[in-house]
Amino acid sequence: MNFLAHLLLSHHNQNLLIGNFIADEVKGNQYKNYSTEIANGILMHRFIDNYTDTHQNVLECTKILRPHLSKFSPVALDIFFDYFLANQWQQHHESNLEIFTLNVYATLKANENSFPERSKYILKYMTEQNWLLSYADINGIKKVLTGMSSRSKYGAILNGSEIYLKNHESELKHNFDIFFKELKSEIVLTDWVNL
Repeated sequence: MNFLAHLLLSHHNQNLLIGNFIADEVKGNQYKNYSTEIANGILMHRFIDNYTDTHQNVLECTKILRPHLSKFSPVALDIFFDYFLANQWQQHHESNLEIFTLNVYATLKANENSFPERSKYILKYMTEQNWLLSYADINGIKKVLTGMSSRSKYGAILNGSEIYLKNHESELKHNFDIFFKELKSEIVLTDWVNL
């Protein structure tokens, strides 16, 4: 999953949200260097990633994209899933997406001094380019994918890959809806604050 889903699943808990945001830059057991709740957010992020990577409906989506995007299929799919989430936001959150993103940015900016350097760098561009809100629009998805393609040595294949979202939208969204409902249920079963 990409940023929007991870942050949504933090359920209004500031420390879980921080942990979810920085998790990709916290390797191995380095999570133990953080407070218990932030560490739990990091572990939550890892759980979400593992659950996503092994879910049958996600694997089906990857299979749809693989002929077009090869090993970059899961990368593009993460972005496509945030597009679907953003476009049915009211089904998942009580505030609108713009208010949610502003609150997330404020929380992260207020705590960035404790972030890994790479997370600070990502936050800078996320807020300047308003990534979270841009996921709701196909042109925003295009910009995100173009940016990702330029940052990866072999990622040029991602440039223009929003066309595959358009071409396969119905089937991808169907699989996303099943998967995300089940993921939310799995998240609820664990008390992430008090692991």
